[in-house]
This record gives sequence, structure tokens and C-alpha cells, in this order.
Amino acid sequence: MPYPKTTDAFTVTSTKSWSNFTRQEVPLKKFEEDDIDIAVDACGVCASDIHTITGGWGEIPLPLCVGHEIIGRAIRIGSKVQGIALGDRIGVGAQVAADLACNNCKADQENYCPNQKETYGAQYDDGTITQGGFSSHVRVHQHFAFKIPDTIDSAVAGPMMCAGLTTYSPLKRLGAGPGKKVAVCGLGGLGHFAVLWSVALGAETYVISHSPKKKEDALKLGAKEFICTTDDSWTERWTYTFDMILNCATTDRLDLPSFFSTLKVHGTFHMVGLPDNPLPSVKVQAFALNGCSLSASNIGNRTEMIEMLEFAAKRNIKCWVDTVDIGEKGCKEAVERVHKGDGVRYRLVLTNYDAIFGQRS
Repeated sequence: MPYPKTTDAFTVTSTKSWSNFTRQEVPLKKFEEDDIDIAVDACGVCASDIHTITGGWGEIPLPLCVGHEIIGRAIRIGSKVQGIALGDRIGVGAQVAADLACNNCKADQENYCPNQKETYGAQYDDGTITQGGFSSHVRVHQHFAFKIPDTIDSAVAGPMMCAGLTTYSPLKRLGAGPGKKVAVCGLGGLGHFAVLWSVALGAETYVISHSPKKKEDALKLGAKEFICTTDDSWTERWTYTFDMILNCATTDRLDLPSFFSTLKVHGTFHMVGLPDNPLPSVKVQAFALNGCSLSASNIGNRTEMIEMLEFAAKRNIKCWVDTVDIGEKGCKEAVERVHKGDGVRYRLVLTNYDAIFGQRS
């Protein structure tokens, strides 16, 4: 049975054939009074999608439809939903549910709720698996649905739902702003967002990369300087320089003591890139030399999402995107390009949903 019982989805059916997508109907959970149904119009392709469908982050329920940078139109609204009307343009990120009753949720830290549900691959109490935005419709609790400002194009708004929030949240929480020196490690989908936010927040911003060809883009994005790590002595100039390094790279081969040495006393090396494998072991002495810390974070909360969207609209901040038409071929092309880093500058977005799924209302 089609929508509203199911969503018409492009799914992965095997982690061994992770870039082959099969179109099929998959169940949606029962519609409840706090829920919103969204007809999807665009969905960003995140590195998290690749880590998931390849099995890099562990076993997954199959078939699975990924995609958690979703933009669409509200077409059904539960009786308790407030602040959203039919036809509103809505964004959904990497989380679609939480218990909203635990201490974390009460402290506006619902992104750390022990009972949270991710946008795809999570199981509801009735056994239904959450399915993502490579599909015709998604069903989401109102707490995790966000009105998109009119001035932000859907293809640009999509990546903000995950990559944007994942970088905006730690920058704000760690105090990026005037008088601070922030280095962004890894200039990709996450990293280019981090540079945009850091510069707009007023921090003196640098890019650290192993790829010299990223220099021009780093400077165009607003970085003050580009630091290339291919020189073995690259750290010498930058010892005790940065208040924070935001690591957006997903590699597990970083020489962490070298990066730590460039932090100011009590500086922070913060991880938002999540590699498949463990980080290399580090002696405690590497932290003691400047009292630095190593930390990580998970997306951001509702307050930060709303603030980020308003900030982007006010400052006219736009991520760099390329679009691909949704479909078996388009989904395959998109995930393979992201996996290879094949000319993606710096976010891919699936679009043209009406051509495949028709006008949904």
C-alpha cells in the first residue's frame, strides 16, 4: 500500500552492493498527533550515508533508505503540532525522535537523548524502521522539523540540516568569535561549512589540509591562511597558536600529538569527522604539554538549528553545492562520488523529486 502507509524509497539491500539502489515501498510508522508528513523535494548526500551503507559503522537493517539532509513540504500535520502549516517548507536533519522527558532533553540536549531515534536505521517501538530522504515522504516528530527561511534555496538548505549544524554547534559552544583563532582540519563537506561559520562568527580562521589543491578554495571561503601538512615541519610555525582545531576529516591516520602542539594552553581539538576505525593511541604526555583536550560532538540541538538557519539567512551564507537528479542512477552516482571525493565541491544534493514521485499533497 502506498503513502500514507509507506514511502516510495530508493533503498540499499546489501552492504556489499552499497551503491546499487532498489526502488520499493517501505513502511512508515503510525501517524501520531505530534507528527508531520513531509513530501521530500531535496536531500543532501552526507558522508554518514556512505559510512552506513558500506557497513563501516556496523550492521544495518535492510532494506534501508538513507538521507538525513531533507527539505520538503508539510502535507499532513498532527493535532498537537504548533508553528507549522500545510505547505510550509520544512527541513529535517539526522534526528527524528527523542523521549523529550529525560534530563538531557529537559536541558535542551535532546541530541544526546539515550532514547533518540536517528533519521534512518532506527527502530520505533512498533518495530518500524526509520527511513531517510532518498524517498517520496518522511514522517517526523514536530520537535525535529524546522521551517526554512524563504531566502535560503532548498538545495543550499539541505546540507545545513546535518553538515551545517554539526559544525555550527561546536563552534558556538567552544566560543568561536572575535579574538579567537580557529583552525579547520579537512576541507570537505563538513570543513567548508566550518570555515563559512567560523569566518562569519568573527574568528580568525585557518584551514589545515594534506591537499595543496584546496588552498584556493580555502581562501575563497574566507580563511586567513592555508596550512599544508605535507611538509614534515609544518607545526613549527604554528606552535601554541590556535584556540581550537575543528577536525572535519574522517581519517583515522592523524598524527594527533602534532596537531595538539599547535593549540594554545587549554586549547581544544574537537572531532566532528567520525572515521570507521579507532584513532591511533596517544600518550597522556601529548595532552599535558599544553593542557589541551580532545572532544567530539553529535549534531546539535533544536535551539542551535533554529539559530543557525536565522544566522545563515541574515548573513546570506551559502554552502557550495552540486545537484544530481533523484533516481536509481542518481543515487548511485551521488554516493559513489562522495565516497571517492570525485570532484565534490563541497556537497551533493539530490533534487528534481517531482519528476520521479509526481506532485505530492
